[in-house]
Amino acid sequence: MARVEITGVAAGGDGVGRTESMVVFVPRTAIGDVAQVSLTKSKRFARGKLESLDIASPDRVEPPCVHYVADRCGGCQLQHIAYAAQLKAKGTIIADALRRIGRRDIGDVSVDASDAQWRYRRKLTLHLRRTNDGWIAGLHPYDDPVAVFDLRECPITEDRVLDVWREVRPAFDYLPREIALRVAVRLLDAGAALVVEGGQAWPTAERMFAAVPSLLELWWKPDGGRMRRVASRTIESQGGASFLQVNARVAEQLRNHVITRARAYSPVRVVDAYAGAGGTAMPLATRGTTVIAIEYDAEAVARFESRLRAPSRAIVGKVEDHILQALPADVVLLNPPRTGVDTRVTGALQNVSSPPRAIIYVSCDPATLARDLSRMPRYRVASVRAFDMFPQTAHVETVCELVPEVT
Repeated sequence: MARVEITGVAAGGDGVGRTESMVVFVPRTAIGDVAQVSLTKSKRFARGKLESLDIASPDRVEPPCVHYVADRCGGCQLQHIAYAAQLKAKGTIIADALRRIGRRDIGDVSVDASDAQWRYRRKLTLHLRRTNDGWIAGLHPYDDPVAVFDLRECPITEDRVLDVWREVRPAFDYLPREIALRVAVRLLDAGAALVVEGGQAWPTAERMFAAVPSLLELWWKPDGGRMRRVASRTIESQGGASFLQVNARVAEQLRNHVITRARAYSPVRVVDAYAGAGGTAMPLATRGTTVIAIEYDAEAVARFESRLRAPSRAIVGKVEDHILQALPADVVLLNPPRTGVDTRVTGALQNVSSPPRAIIYVSCDPATLARDLSRMPRYRVASVRAFDMFPQTAHVETVCELVPEVT
């Protein structure tokens, strides 16, 4: 047992302190806490478990979700911290990553608040486990990535999503006959989609679909296979399996910011890498800019490519396979998954003979953003703006605007 003062918040949401010259990471703590902590040490740092508080941080609040405390739910990491302090912590996490990993000299980073701190999620993915007493559907405890507790409430999720989940639960026996599955409810414009991952055979899919009237689409990704739509009440796909914006209002603010910054350079040619369903490419292309949109998901591309007028076009494939052919461009947009961009992408941008006037990089992970920036030293950071897409969690969206260094 050690007495630890928490002085920071790490990227994953754990409080950070020191004891015996060793860094300690303690979940469910806040800056200003002085806590009694049991330690599990490794060579370079220690993991801590909060046992009791000697002094409670002034930033502490009572978490409203019963699962957060009783089941140690890992879906949220920051419910015990006041919202203003959450925003400050996220800004510090971004700035620290860009300085330490990205080797960029930047000032403090502020985070735009979400107008909804609760009931904002339009998608809820649960882990399902079959037991002798039936199904458990829930999330992992933050300190046990294998266990699953049964989730009945989630205050960051829209009521409409939870209502659909309540419809789905009585139909669990129509799911694939597996011990474990991953299942998501996603809101659509006029209903919902259910996305099931796991299993090798699903002969009862139609019965599942019929048992849940709120569903417009049913999707399945079998083990080792590709995602496909197995049932629908509409002729055309509503996009139930891809590119849903979990927090639609903040996503719109972020997208508008990206479009505004791209247009500030009056670009003739834009490369929109990781273009998704075309939400950024389409507005840019409507003003006469030639947009080359690159996206690996063929279904997503099919939803917008017919509306791109030549010479704008969409390319289905990996960005790293097509970026060299798409360059040069006035502006390059990067919006990769959490793992960041491939080294071939940063290499192409670092070494291209005619660099873009701006790279606008949208990141959901400050550490991978910083790593990728470290691979492109020819560009300096012109601006950083962050958006709190996921209140109560440690996740944050960052828009980093890069321009070539003047030599």
